[in-house]
Amino acid sequence: MYKNIFKYDEMKRAEHMAVRTCVGWYFWTHQILEITGPDVTAFLEYMYPNKVGNLAVGRDRYTTMLDEQGEIIDDVVIMRLAGDKYWVSTLFASKTDDWWYYHQGDFDVDWMEVTDDWAMYAVQGPKSKEVVERLVKDSVEELKFFAHMDTEIDGIACKINRGGFTGEKLGYEIYVNKGDGEALEAVLAPAVEQAGGREVTEFQVMAWTLPTEAGFYYMRDLAHTNPFEVGLAGGIDWEKDFMGKASLLKVREEGPVREMVGFEVPEADIYIRSKQYGGPGEPVFVDNEEVGRVSKLVYSYVKEVNNGYILAKKDKLRVGDKIKIHGYDAVITELGWV
Repeated sequence: MYKNIFKYDEMKRAEHMAVRTCVGWYFWTHQILEITGPDVTAFLEYMYPNKVGNLAVGRDRYTTMLDEQGEIIDDVVIMRLAGDKYWVSTLFASKTDDWWYYHQGDFDVDWMEVTDDWAMYAVQGPKSKEVVERLVKDSVEELKFFAHMDTEIDGIACKINRGGFTGEKLGYEIYVNKGDGEALEAVLAPAVEQAGGREVTEFQVMAWTLPTEAGFYYMRDLAHTNPFEVGLAGGIDWEKDFMGKASLLKVREEGPVREMVGFEVPEADIYIRSKQYGGPGEPVFVDNEEVGRVSKLVYSYVKEVNNGYILAKKDKLRVGDKIKIHGYDAVITELGWV
């Protein structure tokens, strides 16, 4: 019989719940492209649909990146370090580098990947502010969400960014020069333990269980979708020109044909294929019609239920609907479990 790889894993459970109830830290450096030049803001405005030009120095913005058909090919966080200098945080730097190169045109910009120069440590959870405040030279008390600042920790120069991939209201990312990583861990780990937290070591917790509970996406969830289908059209700046705008305007006028919905399966030991493991995902049927595919299926340690996403035909699945998926009882929900 299939055993749930999440429910009975006490290490995953402990690490996940440390973040939800106290504080957890982990090392996970996203790939970083540093981009500068006289036309850098105009270039980023064209490459990304969300507004970039109104970012103040020291602020960040989440945005998708689209192809000519208006489909999502990446989602990133743009950080404005100076008037003409940005970081773009992604998990696919080589793909972004190629995309920028082929669409640079006459924009006067230069960029380079600086991932190998930096190490990023996430500190997430209700007590994360308490931990970080105890360590930093300059207070983070007034640091807003999606804002960053330069400071020091135990003499180590660092950038503190308020944000994260866990859905916690309090969470921080600490960037240090790669050579200072061990020194930072030496003070960070005991500070988290002193607060009652622990290190998160399981990648499936960092990338799957925590983000899914918050209704966040991993790029595999977004592939071959457009922002309207996955609820990410809210921040688009329709007043400017951007890559994929003409195609996306058509979607806005006609309406999306698909949507991402949440679902739960109460039975613990299930076998339902999801796209996160490769392949198209388990088909979902209503009255013998295939109405969608399972994009993701993990486990909510907060709700004690299997939870995930279905990319479905628009209006075929509504919150509260009870359906069968591969023979198991399931119910359609909103996205987000915390």
